Amino acid sequence: MIKKFLYLITFLVFLPLIMWILWLVTPKTKLVAAIVDKTVLTVKGQEHISLTWILNNERYTKTSKKLYNLSRDYFGFFPLEDEKFKIKGLERFSSKQLRQLSIDADLVYFTDTYGIYNNEWYQKKNTNERSGMLYGGLSSKDVELLVLMKEQKKLIIAEFNTIGSPTDSASRAGFEKAFAVHWTGWTARHFESLDTLINKDIPQWLINNYKRSHQNKWPFKKSGIAFVNIDERIAILEDSTHLKDPMPHIVSNNFGQQSLGLPSEVKYPFWFDIISYDANINKSAADFKISANAQGLAELKKEGIPLIFPAITYHKEKDYSFYYFSGDFCDNLISVNSSYFKGISNFKWAFYDESNPMDRASFFWNFYRPLMSNIFEDYSKTLK
Repeated sequence: MIKKFLYLITFLVFLPLIMWILWLVTPKTKLVAAIVDKTVLTVKGQEHISLTWILNNERYTKTSKKLYNLSRDYFGFFPLEDEKFKIKGLERFSSKQLRQLSIDADLVYFTDTYGIYNNEWYQKKNTNERSGMLYGGLSSKDVELLVLMKEQKKLIIAEFNTIGSPTDSASRAGFEKAFAVHWTGWTARHFESLDTLINKDIPQWLINNYKRSHQNKWPFKKSGIAFVNIDERIAILEDSTHLKDPMPHIVSNNFGQQSLGLPSEVKYPFWFDIISYDANINKSAADFKISANAQGLAELKKEGIPLIFPAITYHKEKDYSFYYFSGDFCDNLISVNSSYFKGISNFKWAFYDESNPMDRASFFWNFYRPLMSNIFEDYSKTLK
């Protein structure tokens, strides 16, 4: 018995070392990614850490030798000490420089354009209340690069709020025209509790806007989904009252499951936007599904919100490759250190709590990681 125990301890001690060595000897693949993240409050880079994790774990490199650095290898907002910062976005590029970037880069990924706001950066408080924007939104230069990447037949990926607020209408229209998608003006999120005395994560502006058009009342206590329109309309669907299941789900079709390695269905309790697309150009790999009852259906119909809408929109033809993720997919609480071990996904169960529906790590391991791994593997073959 003691001998078996010693063998087990030896195995557990040496296994990480073996996995690290296997990772080190795995051949590198050059894949030049232009990453855009305008919402970087700390050097941890939470809004693009998942992407960097996958690039490093699978040994994709920005040059023939160099791996991606989480705090350096992106365009956008760069936090410094003592409330100082640098902005190194595409806005400083000339059209000539953008064209060269579209030639040099293999892919572009807009992970977050929400931006940084004054109260977040200078006051470090009241982050649930809106304030003046320091930097953010999809710019005309961003759109220019995206169109150039399309012309170069490169891989283009964007996700939640790229075309939502605070992006201006001209840049939004440019993106929508180029990629045949349309933002309905609605974004939404599940809240584990809609009781404002319990859940302090509900934005104050959301509560205020709802009260303004509902006799200054906020009657909700259970879990549910809040829908927010760009014109400041708010629709709340509460568990039991409007919903059979208060949790939004992402349901993957055959293409999503077979080609992208997605599970048939996952819970998704974070922010997402509601879009539509031109079916003559794009297709859906997975859809959001809201489980509304009769009263909930009536509320959705009144606001023009569909019951089912795209979660992953894609165009995968010879002319270009495009994916739009309608959720905040890249924002996951994971450690970049775990990316330096070959086969780490075999132990994914150790990194999240399956019983916690709000655990972002679960979404990363079961949905986002296979999604991006399959997209990169498939695309890198075309480059070879």
